[in-house]
Amino acid sequence: MSDYTIVKVTDAPDILGDYPGEMRFLKDALGSEQLAVTYRRMPAQTGSKGSYGHRHKTQEEIVYVMKGTLQGKFDDEIKELGPDTAVRVAPQTVRGFWNEGPDDVELLIISNRIDKDDWEKVEDFWPE
Repeated sequence: MSDYTIVKVTDAPDILGDYPGEMRFLKDALGSEQLAVTYRRMPAQTGSKGSYGHRHKTQEEIVYVMKGTLQGKFDDEIKELGPDTAVRVAPQTVRGFWNEGPDDVELLIISNRIDKDDWEKVEDFWPE
């Protein structure tokens, strides 16, 4: 007997509340035991710029831009990430993402499942 789960992205709750765009953790909707996949839609002028970044103790992340162009800040470097571009981010690298616009950006963030204590917020990481 096969063991698999199929979900639509919209089956996972949007955790952003009133913040613009969408962020949906698919791991729970899929019942994933090893991988975490997050769908993110970022409208223009949203993201980490003027706010905070984050890093992890042990978790590496792969960010795949499906649609639009996204700026990624990795420690002190800012890179432009266009459609069909993937970037691997090492755990200790402070990172943040910004959509300058004018269109929405859609991306997937893929990683192993981790403890919530693995995440660290870095204030004033990307000043405007």
